[in-house]
Amino acid sequence: MMPRHARETLLLLFTLVLGAPARADDLVRTIQAVKPSVVGIGTYQRTRSPAVQFVATGFVVGDGRSVITNAHGIPANLDLANMETLGVVIGNRGKVEFRPATVVARDPAHDLAHLRIEGAALPALALGGPADVAEGQSLAFTGFPLGMVLGLHAATHRASLAVIAPIVLPALSSGKLNSRTVSRLSAPAFPIYQLDATAYPGNSGSPVYDPQTGVVHAVINMVLVKGLKESAISTPSGISYAIPVKHVRDLLEQAAP
Repeated sequence: MMPRHARETLLLLFTLVLGAPARADDLVRTIQAVKPSVVGIGTYQRTRSPAVQFVATGFVVGDGRSVITNAHGIPANLDLANMETLGVVIGNRGKVEFRPATVVARDPAHDLAHLRIEGAALPALALGGPADVAEGQSLAFTGFPLGMVLGLHAATHRASLAVIAPIVLPALSSGKLNSRTVSRLSAPAFPIYQLDATAYPGNSGSPVYDPQTGVVHAVINMVLVKGLKESAISTPSGISYAIPVKHVRDLLEQAAP
């Protein structure tokens, strides 16, 4: 008869082998469910070519008319004289649809923005809780890497949660300090998620979610966090960072009636 420890080892191997395809199938189904909720963040101006341009990613939550993105993805100034309009970009049956939007709340400390869009509601993603994530967990994120360069084709990347760490660490020497780092060191610290994956500037604002359920746990950030975590090195790493979804919940409450 096979020893007990050998049987347990064999059972574990069978579980891993048989479970892997199921998990892969879960992600395939989840991507199809998530994509309709992922939008580009950009502007429309009738007199320019192309009239619609987008630079970041956002995702739909709540009642289907709320969109979450990174605050730095919102243009600082619009060309109002030429009727430039802020909004979201949607791929609709091979065509590009633009929905005007307004900023209803910002969270500069966590680089988040809450937009409200016009028109019919879109499919919304569910938000997770702080106890739903752990280091080593498998995740995925969907967005528009490099924005207009690659077009309105939402791409999905697998990731794992490498570590939950403070947003900024003290610089190695005073020569490495800058105004942003000093300001951040004096502000309340909060944890961020370091991901074992590569994201790109257009991915800013992408939802980071559970591959099996599509529940959102964080928001990709390629500017705020990298500028602080990697201020001591001359060439940014391929590491990606994300803002925990707790701060999305807090931001949505600001606009609650």
